[in-house]
Amino acid sequence: MSSPSDDALWQRIADHRIGPADASLSFTARLARENRWSEGHAQRVIGEYKRFCYLAMRAGHEVTPSDAVDQAWHLHLSYTRDYWQVFCPQVLQAELHHGPTQGGTAERERFYRQYADTLAAYEAAFSEVPPADIWPAARRRFSVDPQGVRVNFSDGIMLQRRVALALGLIVFVTGWLAGRMM
Repeated sequence: MSSPSDDALWQRIADHRIGPADASLSFTARLARENRWSEGHAQRVIGEYKRFCYLAMRAGHEVTPSDAVDQAWHLHLSYTRDYWQVFCPQVLQAELHHGPTQGGTAERERFYRQYADTLAAYEAAFSEVPPADIWPAARRRFSVDPQGVRVNFSDGIMLQRRVALALGLIVFVTGWLAGRMM
């Protein structure tokens, strides 16, 4: 694989702006909002998504994105005119289809291997380890991250697990103490 800095493909990918320049809600802002990320983190994820797209074209094997990169890819796919009329034909100069898992043990093993191969190709292409906050270990990628669900925060109250457990313990101990005092 050639070095990205010397590659015209990488320059086209790096220079591509996703979405209309005059949009009130930019691609970055939408990605941040939909995932409850800061705009800075969303910008970093977009940079990693671009690296993923480069790998998809240059690695020589199928590649698998991290969950965060996959979120950027999903959103980019929803910008259909940009994705199919500009990004694929003009920037990548090839089609890049999204192929989700079909489920089952064989698929799980295939995606674990592909993810490991993707991380290795990343290191080879970019001469650095992928950032762990965007490209976590395979166990997290395929065991924890898929359990995420889309939540409308106006419908309920969300607490981090440790906060909910601490509150539950406080309520339990308070109830237990109250019962002993009667």
